[in-house]
Amino acid sequence: MSGVWPYIAAIIPSAGVGFLFWVVVKNMIEGDRKERLAHSQWDREHEKEQSREKAAENSPAPKEND
Repeated sequence: MSGVWPYIAAIIPSAGVGFLFWVVVKNMIEGDRKERLAHSQWDREHEKEQSREKAAENSPAPKEND
């Protein structure tokens, strides 16, 4: 059993770095996904606002009765 510990001690740092790499890449992918979602929501809101503005420009002004 004492012959196994040097191999385990050699693998632990590599496994730790691999785990850190996985955490970093996972968070980058999740952040990108959330950013794309937020950007698409902003685009939708912006398009709705523009369509409302165009509709207001194209609709005739209400007539006022004096």
